Amino acid sequence: MPDNIINEEIRLNGVGASPGICIGKAYLVDKEGVEVVEKYFIDRQNLDGEIKRFKAAVKNAVNELRSIIENVPEEVRRHTGILETHVALLKDKMLFDKTIEIIKNEGVNAEWALKKVVDDIKVMFQNISDSYLKERSDDITHVSDRIMKFLIGSEDVNIGKIDKRVILVAKDLSPADASQIQLDKVMGFITDRGGKASHTSIIARTLEVPAVLGVGNATKRINNDDTIIIDGSTGVVIIHPSDQTLSEFIKLKREHEEHKAYLSRGSHLKAETLDGLSLHVMGNIELPEEVVSVLDHGGDGIGLYRTEFQYLTRSDFPSEDELFDKYKDVVEVMAPRPVTIRTLDINGDKAISSSNGSDEVNPALGLRAIRYCLKRPDIFRTQLRAILRAAAFGNVRILIPMISSIDEIRDTKKLLNEAADSLEKEGKIYNKNIEFGIMIEVPSAVIMADVMAQETDFFSIGTNDLIQYTLAIDRGNREVAHLYHPFHPAILRMIKHVTDVGKEKGIKVFMCGEMAGDPFNIPILLGLGIDELSMNPQSIPAVKNMIRSLKVEDTRHFIKEALKQTTTMDVIKLVEASFGELFRQ
Repeated sequence: MPDNIINEEIRLNGVGASPGICIGKAYLVDKEGVEVVEKYFIDRQNLDGEIKRFKAAVKNAVNELRSIIENVPEEVRRHTGILETHVALLKDKMLFDKTIEIIKNEGVNAEWALKKVVDDIKVMFQNISDSYLKERSDDITHVSDRIMKFLIGSEDVNIGKIDKRVILVAKDLSPADASQIQLDKVMGFITDRGGKASHTSIIARTLEVPAVLGVGNATKRINNDDTIIIDGSTGVVIIHPSDQTLSEFIKLKREHEEHKAYLSRGSHLKAETLDGLSLHVMGNIELPEEVVSVLDHGGDGIGLYRTEFQYLTRSDFPSEDELFDKYKDVVEVMAPRPVTIRTLDINGDKAISSSNGSDEVNPALGLRAIRYCLKRPDIFRTQLRAILRAAAFGNVRILIPMISSIDEIRDTKKLLNEAADSLEKEGKIYNKNIEFGIMIEVPSAVIMADVMAQETDFFSIGTNDLIQYTLAIDRGNREVAHLYHPFHPAILRMIKHVTDVGKEKGIKVFMCGEMAGDPFNIPILLGLGIDELSMNPQSIPAVKNMIRSLKVEDTRHFIKEALKQTTTMDVIKLVEASFGELFRQ
């Protein structure tokens, strides 16, 4: 076959998980896990030996993770909490005890029993509507792959011992794998599996290593030592780039690095418009370890602390003290900056296996978030007590998700008061005087905003769900995903209604959805009157820079025209025509 055919440029697309461009030679690592697991039956007299074999594999997996944790590079030491979670998963009843139970009851080999348990857990996670939380099933996959490796006796590639500058290409990389990356050797990485919200992505962004995940077939299309380009912002992977493509991306890489350095220099400056309006720009976090990233990128506080991870991938509910310790760590580090703790926002019966919830046809519209919490006040009260206790150590705001009626607000406040009263009686240190806010993410909350404002201290608009529920679009459905856009005229009018109510009633209106983290959206959001923005920590410098480039008076004039537009494309064109020069700087 002629060389020019062999080396023809190929482009693949995945999920841009960590921004940046890198150009280099591919290095394939065997991280495929076990694709095919055979099932065979164990004689009754040998079942104890099979269980011992499984326990030994788990013990070896725990010891291996402990060794990785002890030796992680300084750059990712803040994220050892993710790896500690994997250690806990190895011992959790949902994985450990259930596998042993299947070995005993069905008389099958450990590999098959483990696979069956993991498959069941994955189905459970598929019933969680939140795409962010859905990716937590990756943690189960990574943990089970580690056990399976010891069960079948396969060798593993030590990423920490790579001795040349390369771009890693793998079927999958666990957080433990990613944490072993040596920055002087690994320029970036590509995986077939994974998504932007995975813990591997979080570590990649912490290391500031370009990464593209979820490519699907990268390991089949890329060979060792192929020249490749990855763009972690767009999710593009280029194999055998032409000379022209190489030249273009070398230029883009230089421009990206120069722009990143420019933004970094201004990341700790105030987000103040040219005509003197200051905004708080906050960070969204899921794990306590991410607090450092918020501070490093110039965040003014935590605008959204997702608390779901402590409830997922386990067979029981976290204790009050477990929750309190995690919340307190975040609150103390951020003090006196605000920390907005969002209460449990999952379809709880699906996330906690011990709840044994019945299947729901449409979990996104089912028993989730505040609906689940009010149905299970025992679980909710535990979290509320932990939040009130943590509030004694800093500046805490409480945020209630998925509110659709005034009754839910009142019922929640009643439980919050009861939690405070019980802490008072027990003589525990707590702080009841915290701001109480609700998520505006369903149309009924927008319509009833004037009534709800009388019962709350602030609103936080969750654009991801608000857009999905308003436009009746499933973002995960490729047939309709293109219809999902924050500039849909109906969405802009809804946000304007909420900010108008906020001004009339004297309460602040925040935004914590993905819409808040894109500099392109900032002229719209300033014009609409949003008081505070919260986003992925890595987006903070660019958003603050955009705010400092604008006059709020200009955006208020502009929004009058934007609200007259009748299509999404009309709004986009108007933004580009009015502020295009700023975006190109």
